[in-house]
Amino acid sequence: MALLQLTVIPLGTGSASVGDYVADIQKALVKTGVSFQLNDMGTLIQGDIDELLGVVRTLYDIPFGRGAQRVVTQIVIDDRRDKEVKIGDKIATVHERL
Repeated sequence: MALLQLTVIPLGTGSASVGDYVADIQKALVKTGVSFQLNDMGTLIQGDIDELLGVVRTLYDIPFGRGAQRVVTQIVIDDRRDKEVKIGDKIATVHERL
């Protein structure tokens, strides 16, 4: 099981607001059936790495479909193979240590 942090930044949209783009990406994520959590700086997604990379490919095209002329996409992957990790596990571990 892997965790993937995705941040999509559409440019050339004529507005500083990206909320409509984020909402469209969230709607598409619901349709994929993967576990995810929106945060202030992106979206955290959990699943099998092959599945996650396929999801990223789908999400990548959404801003272009809405008319963005340029899109910067940041992806961070934590693929831990010695044990299963889920969204929230890292935060819970830190809270236990506090």
